[in-house]
Amino acid sequence: MTDDELIWRIAGGSGDGIDSTSQNFAKALMRSGLDIFTHRHYPSRIRGGHTYVEIRAAGHEVQSRGDGYNFLLALGDSFARNPKEEAVYGDEEIKPLSENLDELREGGVIVYDSGLLEDDDVAELNLEERAEENDWHVFPIDLRGMAKEHGREVMRNTAGVGVTAALLEMDLDHIEDLMTDAMSGDVLEANLSILRDAYEMAQEEYEFEHDVRAPSGEHDEEQVLVSGSNAIAYGAIDEGCRFIAGYPMTPWTDVFTIMTQNLPKMGGISEQVEDEIAAAALAVGASHAGVKAMSGSSGGGFALMSEPLGLAEMTETPLVLVESMRAGPSTGMPTKPEQADLEHVLYTSQGDSQRVVFAPGNIEEAYDQTRMAFHIAYEYQIPAILIYDQKLSGENKNVDESFFDREPNPSLGSTLSEEELKEAAHEASGKFMRFQSDPDETENGVSPRSIPGQKGGRYLASGNEHWPSGHIAEDTDNRVLQMDRRTRKLESIRTELDEEHDSQQTYFGDESADLGIITWGSQQGTVEEAVDRLNDAGHAVKGIGVSDMMPFPEDELTEFLESVDEALVVEMNASAQFRGLLQKELGRFGPKLTSMLKYNGNPFEPGEIVEGFEIRLGGDSADPTAQVRFEPAAGD
Repeated sequence: MTDDELIWRIAGGSGDGIDSTSQNFAKALMRSGLDIFTHRHYPSRIRGGHTYVEIRAAGHEVQSRGDGYNFLLALGDSFARNPKEEAVYGDEEIKPLSENLDELREGGVIVYDSGLLEDDDVAELNLEERAEENDWHVFPIDLRGMAKEHGREVMRNTAGVGVTAALLEMDLDHIEDLMTDAMSGDVLEANLSILRDAYEMAQEEYEFEHDVRAPSGEHDEEQVLVSGSNAIAYGAIDEGCRFIAGYPMTPWTDVFTIMTQNLPKMGGISEQVEDEIAAAALAVGASHAGVKAMSGSSGGGFALMSEPLGLAEMTETPLVLVESMRAGPSTGMPTKPEQADLEHVLYTSQGDSQRVVFAPGNIEEAYDQTRMAFHIAYEYQIPAILIYDQKLSGENKNVDESFFDREPNPSLGSTLSEEELKEAAHEASGKFMRFQSDPDETENGVSPRSIPGQKGGRYLASGNEHWPSGHIAEDTDNRVLQMDRRTRKLESIRTELDEEHDSQQTYFGDESADLGIITWGSQQGTVEEAVDRLNDAGHAVKGIGVSDMMPFPEDELTEFLESVDEALVVEMNASAQFRGLLQKELGRFGPKLTSMLKYNGNPFEPGEIVEGFEIRLGGDSADPTAQVRFEPAAGD
């Protein structure tokens, strides 16, 4: 983190409006010309429990949460369950202040709601002593009392934003504009009033001896603030998806909700069903009937989808699924990010199954790769899965509005018209030979399909192995032909991705470097910043963020690993799943690969990766200060 940026953390109780308040403040900072990146931390409770959102804002591009932060707005937890110290959920009012002090940078600013937090509780934190040691600037302000004076206690958030703006020497124009867009009538007037009063009070009553200020910046074009869930949903809609079925499960619910809000406006359908088996099965049925369809879940729900996933593979019905990882197994930590479902997604379903798996690394890739998933699924009649995590799902980043200015794609892919069906092969009974197995006829593994209701397109769709017409078959020669044909799809997809599209892998750092860092999915931006820092510090390092999980980009990763002497593999799990995939797919390079693993419920920070690199590959013998684990290279 540099000195020319603001990292603002708002902390309170789950249900206190922390997320909505942070969203509006982030948009205000974006409209002032700054680049924005947000990080969300919340408990798995409907109400109460310490939650915070971090906004990193700078006049330069930001791609990760940064290291620590420099401004804390601690609102306290108004939903605290039990004031007793010995209670499991005791002393929760103070936690938005007490649990956020360790990461506050030297010279940072603290604003806390003295109207909710007791003086005795604050005194027990030794806040005055710690503030003196760290040059913190502490502002106890009765935000709760101020809100009550204006008629609604919930407006203490707005008061906190007004104080924040004053202390950062920001004007209120963009904040007021956003409030005007979101509210009206008496509610708007009350919020504008407390915002301005809090702003003026802070200006008049306090001396600003701190150095933390809002940076300045300027955008070349119009910006939008987008989450990973937004990007996936909008990518699906733009690629023609008009049906989704699902069951709520954190954090996949965000995508499901956005799709549900928007699909009906476009003639589409969203169905909330009784469980994830039904959700995936409905999506398979909708796709079979001739509409672009998707479903999804988080890890536990995706486990239930294995049967309809296998059905889609055997019937060669196009399908897009999303799997939003969280810390498991079982319920695990439902609101915390982890990357431990990779093997689960790659190998779910029985038998030699075929599917495509993409793991986008940032907001832009989430949009692009969602569209690519639909394209591949419908051209090759194969399930395509997007795997991401709570970090990417919930983080917000500003993106050029023009990035999304793309043509929609309603095409159903490799289907036949009724005119084409007249010329297609049929059985003597009249059934369409949907599953042609002749290699000369299906070089890329795809046998074009018909849509129910088309004249001449009748065939049997079954989960059993089948003859070309769909009837059950146990013939050995047919089994080999059908299996080989379905397997050829992955080879063809890999060829198309390599030859007809820009690479979905992201490269960064010093191209000539002999040391590398490899990551996948949501840690990409963090690793990229770490690589930049390492190069600025005199190391020669390059990195790659991998998105293609299946079919694997063997040539690209082989070239990268052949070009380095050693590589650090960074991922959020305890079992080094991605490194295992690297070694499985490439069959070598084990002695070059060291894993850096984090699985405590928090994503990596750039500084942790810098430290890990210097310890493992840079010759430093110190122990890591971060809660990470190293897995030595094979042979060490």
